[in-house]
Amino acid sequence: MKYGLHATSPGRLITAVIALACLLHGPDVHARQQPPAPVDVGTAEMRLMSPSMNVSGTVISRADAVLSTEVEGRLVQVAEVGTEVEANAVLAEIEDIALKLREQELLSEMERAESRLRYLDLELRRLETLSEQGLTSATEVDRTRSERDVAAGDRAVAGNRLAQIRHQLERTRIRAPFPGVVAERLAQPGERVATGTAVLRLLNPDDLEIVARAPLGYFTFQQRGETLSFTAGDRSLEGRLRTLVTVGSENSHVFELRLDLNDPLPVGQTVRVAIPTANARDVLTVPRDALVLRSDGIAVFIVNEDNSVRRVRVTAGTGAGDYIEVRGPVQPGDRVVIRGAERLRDGQTVAPRG
Repeated sequence: MKYGLHATSPGRLITAVIALACLLHGPDVHARQQPPAPVDVGTAEMRLMSPSMNVSGTVISRADAVLSTEVEGRLVQVAEVGTEVEANAVLAEIEDIALKLREQELLSEMERAESRLRYLDLELRRLETLSEQGLTSATEVDRTRSERDVAAGDRAVAGNRLAQIRHQLERTRIRAPFPGVVAERLAQPGERVATGTAVLRLLNPDDLEIVARAPLGYFTFQQRGETLSFTAGDRSLEGRLRTLVTVGSENSHVFELRLDLNDPLPVGQTVRVAIPTANARDVLTVPRDALVLRSDGIAVFIVNEDNSVRRVRVTAGTGAGDYIEVRGPVQPGDRVVIRGAERLRDGQTVAPRG
């Protein structure tokens, strides 16, 4: 039996060569045949970082007050909810007719007291002149001086009563102690209120802070003035730790943190604050966006000098802000893909944009 070569078409020959190349070189050939994929890159670098835990916090206003009445009476005006006011603006008024009538009455008493005092002053001077000439007795002079002194006291008493009424009149108006927004109406126009009745709530939405509570065991790792990261919904933000309230209780065993907040968030917003739970240490970090989560674990794509990528498995550790600790075959200074890694394959060529 003889064996010979069969004729083969050019198309089948090319297909066979490509198949043989794929068998010999694996998927890298196919990856290199694709055009470079545009990606954003970052850098792996050493950072001082400490382990952290998330605790719940709430956005509050530093200026938040419930304003109450200082005199009794009928409310004639209360600011609407949502009204924006400046400091010292009138927010509510109490009917003041009776106080104004009393003010007029005391003004009349004041005028009578001043008139009598002026008369007795002149009479005392006249009698003192006559006494020097021997034309009146010393007893008459002393009696007039006493009456003059009593009249001066009456005028002072009338003046004090008038000042008290005017003080009460001013207190019929509830004024804003700071600029802010009316957040709640606690009484309505037409209601009769007693002294100390809560009428409305005013808060300043531009003077915010975060209050959070954490276990006392982590108190020693907090430092006033340090910057802590927190999340509000899908936003990642930062705030300066302004103060610590170091008082715990037998039941709660927590301490309080207060962070300055410069970002516009609604009062009452729930946040998650990342607080240190151990001393800081130098760790290798990458941008959080460099982590690729797939069914076989967590990985990052490192960009080689020839702009090909290699996928390496890593273990994520401590995170802070936009960076996270990684442990694995990553070195400081390595370029890692932070955008566009979702469809990359090992060995694929990329076109870095940063």
